[in-house]
Amino acid sequence: MRVLVISSSPNEDGLTAACAAAAIDGVRRAGGTADEVRLNDLGVGMCAACNNGWGTCLERHECQVLDGFQELHERVRGADALVLVTPVYWGEWSESAKAFTDRLRRCEATRGDESGLAGKPVIAVAAAGGSGGGTITCLLSMENWIHHVRARKFDLIPITRWTRPYKLDTIRAAARVMVGLRDE
Repeated sequence: MRVLVISSSPNEDGLTAACAAAAIDGVRRAGGTADEVRLNDLGVGMCAACNNGWGTCLERHECQVLDGFQELHERVRGADALVLVTPVYWGEWSESAKAFTDRLRRCEATRGDESGLAGKPVIAVAAAGGSGGGTITCLLSMENWIHHVRARKFDLIPITRWTRPYKLDTIRAAARVMVGLRDE
């Protein structure tokens, strides 16, 4: 199973990076292939709401704003499963995660059951390093996104700096089990 682990924090050594590393470790321990994408390194901008709100994303299911989105969109479509890891900012995804997933939703949700993410298992991780607040509202938004693109919610995992010691094990285990259930 090819799993794309998408991390959306500019901090390379923080809680979000540790969560992505745990997911990668779990995938590899189960015999899967894990590729990490650090969104902040790709230059994916916000949706421009082209042409009165809908550009080529409605009819052609492609974004007409040319940047790092196009390559990552293809990598997501080619993956067997996803792990989305975001720091929690004000109870929501990070800005880079929101920018990417908003554009991806416009391209894929409009395809209905033909979405390139239809049926793909997704693990969503909300990492709150500061106050520890907002993980549940962030996960609710992530769950809604999973539903919109017709993917399959595999697990929603909140983690804070206080729960880090055992939640990293949870992320690792979830990724391992997800890969192990590939045939179901």
